Amino acid sequence: MKRFKKINNQNGAAMVEFAIVLPLLLILICGVIEFGVMFYDKAVITNASREGARAGITGLGDPEIKQIVLNYCNVNLINLDGNDAFDPNKIFISSDGTDLIVKLEYRYDLLLGSFFGFDNTTISAETVMRME
Repeated sequence: MKRFKKINNQNGAAMVEFAIVLPLLLILICGVIEFGVMFYDKAVITNASREGARAGITGLGDPEIKQIVLNYCNVNLINLDGNDAFDPNKIFISSDGTDLIVKLEYRYDLLLGSFFGFDNTTISAETVMRME
């Protein structure tokens, strides 16, 4: 009687499985990095509005507040598409006599999102401080 030898020919199976899973892993890792940078920029925008409001309640005028916010944003903002400059026209300062409101809007360009049809998103922050 002949014995049948068990054929175990799985030499390339792991490489094929890895080739199938690799693009999904790369998209996941790039998405985590991109959203991490976006949340970091949200924190920077929030801190910049606080710095502007803090400077404004000490008696500084609108041009000085805008310059403080611009300096803070231009030093700390990160955008993966390379355009880190903050638009000075997106700084809104208002006062009703008792409260000072500093609102910022920042257009964050999604790098990975552009592949899926999401080009950009707007990050905004608003700080209200009482003028005493």
